[in-house]
Amino acid sequence: MTLNCNVLQTDFIDGLNRLQNITNKRVTLAILSNILIETTNDSLILTGTDLEVGLRVEVPAEILEQGTLTLPSKKIFEIVRESGSDTITIQETENSWVIISAGLSTYNLAGIASDEYPEFPEYDKDNFVSFEAGVFTDLIDKVIFSVANEEENAYSLTNVLFETEKRDERSYLRMISSDGHRLSIMEKDVATDIDLLNLDSGTLIPKKGVQELKKFCENCDTVNISFEEKQLVVKDPGAIMVIRLKTGEFPQYSAIVNAVQLENKIEIERLPFLDSLKRINLFTEDIFHTIQLEIENGQMILTSQNVDLGNAKDIQNVKYDGDSLLLGFNCRYFIDALQVMECDTVDAYINSNNSPCLLKSDTDKGFLGIIMPMQL
Repeated sequence: MTLNCNVLQTDFIDGLNRLQNITNKRVTLAILSNILIETTNDSLILTGTDLEVGLRVEVPAEILEQGTLTLPSKKIFEIVRESGSDTITIQETENSWVIISAGLSTYNLAGIASDEYPEFPEYDKDNFVSFEAGVFTDLIDKVIFSVANEEENAYSLTNVLFETEKRDERSYLRMISSDGHRLSIMEKDVATDIDLLNLDSGTLIPKKGVQELKKFCENCDTVNISFEEKQLVVKDPGAIMVIRLKTGEFPQYSAIVNAVQLENKIEIERLPFLDSLKRINLFTEDIFHTIQLEIENGQMILTSQNVDLGNAKDIQNVKYDGDSLLLGFNCRYFIDALQVMECDTVDAYINSNNSPCLLKSDTDKGFLGIIMPMQL
């Protein structure tokens, strides 16, 4: 059977837009750059996958003839986006070609037969737990910046560790990320019974999956989550996403946190400190972004030097009554952490000149960041 349908431009563009980040990447299989289009009695089912993340979106449509085929994701998105018509018509012809009509415009577009498209993963339809979608966007925002890049040697660090915990009769969701030079932890308390998640210890979600989970959650108020043996399944009334989980051992991050004694505290105004770091970063070397922090007598003196350009110095007032400190850090790591925090004052804990820096705040509940020092 050949596909023939009418679909509203606004509905179609919304569905196609949700698939673009999954389909528009370099792939080894040409068909992964396409989306699979299937029909029900009154809707189109749009599917995209990169074999790590799969997303299926339902779009209301007038179905004139049932059918299924695949079309280039980027090109069909561009056609629909630039269309000046309220309604888009798709009519399949021979050899997986389609005629797309949009007002006075007509396009002939080559597709690929749907039987070559990967199967959408099977999942348990009765094992979902409902959460406020904002819980996951908050968790992800606070940890995504410190996930290791794919070229890093430690494979497990290219993922986010996801944990649950019951503490003081409350339930918590927690995400942890690290690239080996810094560590970010964020937890949120939830009203949902987390025991229903059936979560294994050491659950690793790939960075791409975490990014797509955030985008998915931004489209809805509540989200239904299910953790299965090898995959995370997320759904709302109009879409379902399956993320393939990774295997591996995430470092014992609690040992790193416990190694920082919460005694030698420096109180810093977050936004002035952030602005100062951005100014100082103008004169750091591009690779390591090394800065020097000298802390004594209620002041923090920030300095940086670039052998080709010159140097910079900035002074910030702080609350600190401990011994003087002379520290070296990657400036970008401080900037990244401070940008996701939402407090006025940051508490920085540093044991000595060669120890990590722990960042937290009583008014930014759930977040903790650790930055490893650099040799000056």
